[in-house]
Amino acid sequence: MEIAGVTVIQIEDPADPRLSDYTGLTDVARRSKHEPSMGIYMAESEMVIRIAVEAGHQVKSLLMAERWIEPLADVLPGIGADAAGETPLYVADYETLEQITGFNVHRGALAAIYRPALLTLDELLDSLEAITSPRIAILDGLVNHTNVGAIFRSAAALGADAVLISPACADPLYRRSIRVSMGTVFQVPWTRFDSWFVLGEALRSRGFAVAALALSDDSVEIEEFAESAPDRLALILGTEGTGISAEARAICDAIVRIPMRSDVDSLNVAAASAVAFWALRA
Repeated sequence: MEIAGVTVIQIEDPADPRLSDYTGLTDVARRSKHEPSMGIYMAESEMVIRIAVEAGHQVKSLLMAERWIEPLADVLPGIGADAAGETPLYVADYETLEQITGFNVHRGALAAIYRPALLTLDELLDSLEAITSPRIAILDGLVNHTNVGAIFRSAAALGADAVLISPACADPLYRRSIRVSMGTVFQVPWTRFDSWFVLGEALRSRGFAVAALALSDDSVEIEEFAESAPDRLALILGTEGTGISAEARAICDAIVRIPMRSDVDSLNVAAASAVAFWALRA
């Protein structure tokens, strides 16, 4: 099959050096360093690749089983072609794909995609000025990629206008985060910040109040807080083990809790985010 802007290359050797971006995808530690350092992220499945392309992200290369070429044929022309030439589309059987990546590629298609430049904190916050009652989610040190992806999906579905990521937080563009988010990491504006103090000052200067979900003696139930919730609100979500950090608590105006029944004292942070986004929606 000939596709404009794409060069189809059959792969038989899983050690082919052209496939270095795709090797060992299950090695979280290695991938977490390799992908950002190379300026790429990995998109998995037809749906995620399609959403990434529609978001305007430039594709470096693709790797897939042959049966996935036709379903993606409408988005492949010109997906990353530039002055350097056509985009390589590597094709292999499922056994070879598993040897390359380290897992059963049952979704059939992968793409190495160039990471878009992140907005600065000021640029992102300025972009929210036209929104009457903006809602921001702030992720404080979450290291589980599944939780990060699920929070982005809840943010997209339930009205959070942006997500801010603390320095120690897991990468929203890690393959698992993207997959769990159903591609919403490409749709909800987000960026990282370097300093909690600077973040607090930036939010205050734009009229945001800051609340955090946490279990503490000075917390108020979320229904009570929602009754008079500020028009401009940023909500901090912390880890399930240690909760929010001291640096995050220092910029808070309020601590909010979700009331629990029985002997359950907390929810998974992704589930809690969905409850909070809904309860505090503008």
